[in-house]
Amino acid sequence: MEKRIVIPGDLLSDDIRVSGSGTYVADGTVRAALYGLMNKGERYISVIPLAGRYIPQTSDRVIGVITEVTYSNWIVDINSPYDGLLHISQYPRRIEIEQMSRYLKVGDCILTMVKDVDASMKVELTLRDKDRELRRLSDGRITAISPTKMPRVIGRSGSMIRLLKSEIGCNMFVGQNGRIWINGSEDRIDLAIEAVRYIEANAHTPGLTDRMQAFLKAKKKTRFGKTYENEDEEEWR
Repeated sequence: MEKRIVIPGDLLSDDIRVSGSGTYVADGTVRAALYGLMNKGERYISVIPLAGRYIPQTSDRVIGVITEVTYSNWIVDINSPYDGLLHISQYPRRIEIEQMSRYLKVGDCILTMVKDVDASMKVELTLRDKDRELRRLSDGRITAISPTKMPRVIGRSGSMIRLLKSEIGCNMFVGQNGRIWINGSEDRIDLAIEAVRYIEANAHTPGLTDRMQAFLKAKKKTRFGKTYENEDEEEWR
C-alpha cells in the first residue's frame, strides 16, 4: 500500500471510483480534501488527517467522562468541542431521576455510543446495546492521543490493535474520540501505553506494524531494564 503526506488539492488518482474518506472528486480526478497521510490501496484511496479535533458522528463508540448531573441528563466530556448528553432513558435499566448520581456520578468514565447528532451539534449518547459492551468503566486505565491517529492504532481491518492485545496480553478498547481504555496488570498497561505513544509519534511513517513488533519484542525482553531471558515467554502471550 502506497503512503505519502498530501495537502488539500493534491492529485491522488484519475479513477474517481477509488475515492474514499478525506478525498473529493473534481474534473474527473480524485484529490486530497485535507492535510494528512494518503492510503492508496488496490480499490480505494483515503486520507487520514494528521491534525484536528474529534467531531462526533452517529454510531461512534467513544470513551466519555461524566462532568455534570442535571435533571434527566448526564453531561459527558467526549474529548470534543461538543459535550455529549446521556439521557436517563438511555441508561441500560430504568432508574428514577433522584437516583441518577447513584449510578453515574461526576468523574465516572463510560464506554458509550453516539446515538444521534443533529444540525446544531447536539450530541445524544446511549448506554443501551444488545451486546452489553457499553458500560461504566470501573477498572483499568485510560490514555488519550490525537483522534486523527486512531486509524493507525486500529490498523487495517483491526490488525494493529489485535497485535497489541495478543503481544502485550491485556484488554483494550479504542474509542473513536482519541481515548483508549486498557485493562490488565500494571506492567502490561504501562507497556500498552508506551506502544500507543510510539504509534502516535510514528503514525505518518510506513512499515509501522513491523517496527511495532520489534518495539514490543525489545520491551518484553528488557522490561524496565530487567532481562527476561530466563522467564517463561508464555507469560507474555
